[in-house]
Amino acid sequence: MDLKLLHILTLAFLAVTAVATSGAALPPEKYWQAKLPNTPMPQAIKEILHSDLLEDKSTSVVVGGGGVGVNVGGTGNPGRRTNAGAGKGGVAVKAPGRRKSVYVGVIPIFSPFVYFYAASETQLHDDPNVALFFLEKDLVKGKTMSLHFTKSANLAAFLPRQEAASIPFSSKSLPGVMDYFSIKPGSVEAKVMETTVKECEAPGLKGENKYCATSLESMVDYAGSKLGRSLKAVSTEIAKEAPKQKYTIEEDAKKVGGEAKYVVCHKLNYLYAVFYCHKTASTRASVVSLKGEGGSEVKAVAVCHDDTAQWNPKHLAFQVLGVKPGSVPVCHFLPQDHIVWYGN
Repeated sequence: MDLKLLHILTLAFLAVTAVATSGAALPPEKYWQAKLPNTPMPQAIKEILHSDLLEDKSTSVVVGGGGVGVNVGGTGNPGRRTNAGAGKGGVAVKAPGRRKSVYVGVIPIFSPFVYFYAASETQLHDDPNVALFFLEKDLVKGKTMSLHFTKSANLAAFLPRQEAASIPFSSKSLPGVMDYFSIKPGSVEAKVMETTVKECEAPGLKGENKYCATSLESMVDYAGSKLGRSLKAVSTEIAKEAPKQKYTIEEDAKKVGGEAKYVVCHKLNYLYAVFYCHKTASTRASVVSLKGEGGSEVKAVAVCHDDTAQWNPKHLAFQVLGVKPGSVPVCHFLPQDHIVWYGN
């Protein structure tokens, strides 16, 4: 399904629920301010909360007694009511009108930042995240690396916790949810959804505590439960998207987090914002200033893992770097829409 259309459909959810539950809970941004009054919100989270699609002038959400409809470019009709997952262990929710599913580029591959999966041939040849893995010995001032920092193709925005909680998120409920969004079983869109849910339901590595957050509020709460109340968060910031090029580390890396306790959250491909969050031992995070040969500037978050013995031996990092599990620390820069949480 067209990612822009998916985003618009989620806005329809918000419109319906706002009518029914006005004032029932704090909006995600207000929740952040209440829980983390002294913690600046990373740019990545701001962008997911305030997608420019929210201001798309060609789109309108229609709320009426007959259900919810989404008009795109002046077309479309009010939708009908249906249930997502009802009768399949799911929760009954109001659905927007059905729309034709259009695939525009997200491919159903496992995230390279979920470490128990082997890399696919597609990832090895086509995934821009391949360039983000490196060895810790290379994290020094003056080192040059060929990197590709891209804007995420996944425009899915956060849903408030109440709305996210009303939509079933499990393998058992997927048939109902796909019917809800008019997604054809066996389609690429369906496979993307199945891949993400599978990542979330799979057991974690030994020593890894994992959780899939389906809202900003649940991500904040999970990070706080693992790191305490004095939370900070940081994400990679890119002044302007640029093609793959050589970047030079301009300054020594600056470690974030005093006691080396971190929760790292990776955005997954789904209909709305879902983050794979995990707390692992022997992990360190730093902020690195990079300057591209074409003038591009990046404040990149780098995460280094000392213990990779439990990772899949065919994981992307090992195939790219030519090292074995547990042999040397493995590092990677984080894409823009990933978050590192740390405590003071």
